[in-house]
Amino acid sequence: MNARIPLRKRLLVRLLIASGLIAVCSVAATAWLAVETTTRALREEQGQVLADDMDVLARLSGYAAAHPDWSGVQDTVRELSEKTGRRIALTTADRSPIVDSAPRGTALPVSAAATVDPLRVDTYSERGAQLGGTDPRAVGPYRLTQTERTKVGALARARQRCFARHGIDLRLTGTPSGRPVLTEADGTGDPAYVPDACADGLFNTPTPTERKALTELEKLAGACLLRAGMDPAAPLFLGVDSTPAARDASYPVTLAKADSDVRRAARSCLDRARRVQLDPYVAPAAQLFLGGGDTPAVRFDMSPANKTKVVGAAGLVLAVTVAVTAVVATRLVRPLRALTEAARQPPERHVRVPVTTRDETGILAAAFNAHTERRERLESQRRAMVSDIAHELRSPLTNIRGWLEVTRDGVVDPDPALLAALHDEALVLQRVIDDLRDLADADAGTLRLHREPVRCADLLDQVAAAHRVAADAAGVALGTTVDGGPWLDADPVRMRQALGNLVSNALRHTPADGTVTLSARRDGDDVLLEVADSGSGIAPEDLPHVFDRFWRAEKSRSRRTGGSGLGLPIVRHLVAEHGGTAVARSEPGTGSVFTLRLPGAPPR
Repeated sequence: MNARIPLRKRLLVRLLIASGLIAVCSVAATAWLAVETTTRALREEQGQVLADDMDVLARLSGYAAAHPDWSGVQDTVRELSEKTGRRIALTTADRSPIVDSAPRGTALPVSAAATVDPLRVDTYSERGAQLGGTDPRAVGPYRLTQTERTKVGALARARQRCFARHGIDLRLTGTPSGRPVLTEADGTGDPAYVPDACADGLFNTPTPTERKALTELEKLAGACLLRAGMDPAAPLFLGVDSTPAARDASYPVTLAKADSDVRRAARSCLDRARRVQLDPYVAPAAQLFLGGGDTPAVRFDMSPANKTKVVGAAGLVLAVTVAVTAVVATRLVRPLRALTEAARQPPERHVRVPVTTRDETGILAAAFNAHTERRERLESQRRAMVSDIAHELRSPLTNIRGWLEVTRDGVVDPDPALLAALHDEALVLQRVIDDLRDLADADAGTLRLHREPVRCADLLDQVAAAHRVAADAAGVALGTTVDGGPWLDADPVRMRQALGNLVSNALRHTPADGTVTLSARRDGDDVLLEVADSGSGIAPEDLPHVFDRFWRAEKSRSRRTGGSGLGLPIVRHLVAEHGGTAVARSEPGTGSVFTLRLPGAPPR
């Protein structure tokens, strides 16, 4: 067998190739995943380093905003260095050292990471940019005295309570200057509505310290504001962001009606004046150097040792995969070869394959054995069918031939009784031939159906009327019951034929004073048609064979108690052509019930 199968098409070779490809893909995917995971982790680490750098810059800018020099910054630099694990150094513009967390004599990086200037926090470097303007923590002369803080704090709490009485919850927060601020409880900003009872103006009035600082700011910006077309003696507009303290105090508005060019010029004047005013209160600008700041972007590269490990692991996985696959494939191929040998045997031998496994191959072997048994059974049925057909045709033909021969010889006269007997035998012969033709059409798929809407009540009444005479002659009560008004989309002639076969069969097996009932009812989208009788019933071992061709429970094959044995097979085929099913249930001595399940149709 192996000599006839090319090597590339053998199952064992295919399994080995497939497993090898799977192993290679799995190893490659695992290596790629490891590299990607490591690279992602390094990038996240880079992001954390960048966040740490920005935190360092913010902390140092805050220190410079609150101190006039860098003399006490050592503790802050040491704390930040220990927290981030990085070197932090501050120098003047000419790189004269101010403070350095690294040992003395350690060379500085090539370039500064950023410039720390609380008056100009718009420095851009490779590490990013901060918001432009002055550090809000640089308050200088706007810092309130303790007495002013106490007074303004009391006013803020009183105003907070006033808002609360009007159903508005505000949050009280502090500012670097010491002036508290009232904002919405959710932190969205200033309250959108101010009750009249709370608008007393006391809380918004600048303190003496703030008024003094604002007066100084007006003097510093006076010449510039005059050039911009503004009156230097007018109150400043806080919307141009003159000072943090001025914003907190809600200073009077004068630039609200000015055009955009004037507003921009005024803003520029105030920014320059504010820097001049705050300059004595903040530390001078300094260059910030961070250890590792010039390190290029991290890129993960596998070292030769790691590459050797990956290659070795891949080779080991391949070897194990090939070995396991070879063992499994050999076990798989062995029963397949047995199946192939059994399939090559002549049909009459009906060879069966032992089922040795419970996997797909075992299922295939069991299916092969079932197919062999089914083929053996069909072959037996075919032989029995030929015998049955010959038997069914022989009896009427023998009777017809015998009577014709004696009539031809003048032994008997062709009187009406003889002709009636010959006619009955011809009808039996015709019925067998018609049944065989219907089965042949069903087997060939040429059985034609003429579907139309059929009312189940009318269908049952027609079948009952057709068999009323036979039922009365047998002393059997024949009735119908219909639950609701179900309809079928079916061929009425074929459905009467199917139900008629069931009724005829029931009448033959129901004794006198018995009952045969036809019923119809809905079951979901289907319609159930049932023929129930109170006859002798069917034995449990015979029930699976009731729809087999030429099968009859009476082995004597007497027509007194049984027909040709084709009625129930025809019923099954007709119902199947309509897209339904036919089943039988019975208990000996209590009768039988034949149920036809057919797709229903909408009521008309």
